[in-house]
Amino acid sequence: MADLFLNRVLVENNWDQDELNTEREITGILENRILMLFFASAECGRCQDFLPLLNDFFKRLKDPAYIEYPKLLTLVYISLDQSEAQQERFLKDLHKKVLFLTFDDPYKKELQVKFKVKEVPTVVVLRPDCSVLSSNAVQDIRHLGCDCFRDWQESAELIERSFMLNEEFDNLNLRSATDPVRRLKYRTEDDKRKKRWWKFWGKDRDKSEEEDQLNDATLDRKGKEEDKGTWRRR
Repeated sequence: MADLFLNRVLVENNWDQDELNTEREITGILENRILMLFFASAECGRCQDFLPLLNDFFKRLKDPAYIEYPKLLTLVYISLDQSEAQQERFLKDLHKKVLFLTFDDPYKKELQVKFKVKEVPTVVVLRPDCSVLSSNAVQDIRHLGCDCFRDWQESAELIERSFMLNEEFDNLNLRSATDPVRRLKYRTEDDKRKKRWWKFWGKDRDKSEEEDQLNDATLDRKGKEEDKGTWRRR
């Protein structure tokens, strides 16, 4: 997924419009996520009508105010505006966690051709491997709302971080999405090793107790024999 935007500059739609331009930054925000490419224009009436629905869809899946664990989803606005002022006006109404390409980036046209975008609004939905889940999800978002994300997620076979146990959320950035699966596996192996050790230790303990009992019995027998010999001499 990150390969689609490597060597490009993605901009965050926040107050400072922070730029993401390193491989680490691009990979960190796109890896193991479903990617939505939103092709639209400020001068398009249908785009303006669809925008509130898209914002609501996105915030219900990403905003902590609406959901405990934000979904593995990224939205990138691909502007087909005729001027930078139009693009800026449209961005003001988009959710602040949306990413976008700069107005003068020619890559926007390449993406339009690559995904055969013929009309706006268009929302192209991609799996983490960049294969297409939906060539235009506008109608799905309109009619199904957040439920359509569940279908995308199952098709993409994503592993959610929300699967992680509570104590595993410490230092979350250092964990991968499959980390909880590996952790459960390793815990199981640790339990098996512990059981084997206790079983082995238990056998040794039983064996030692048996040896002690035999030694005690031998000493008692010898003591009795010595007592008998002393009694005969008397």
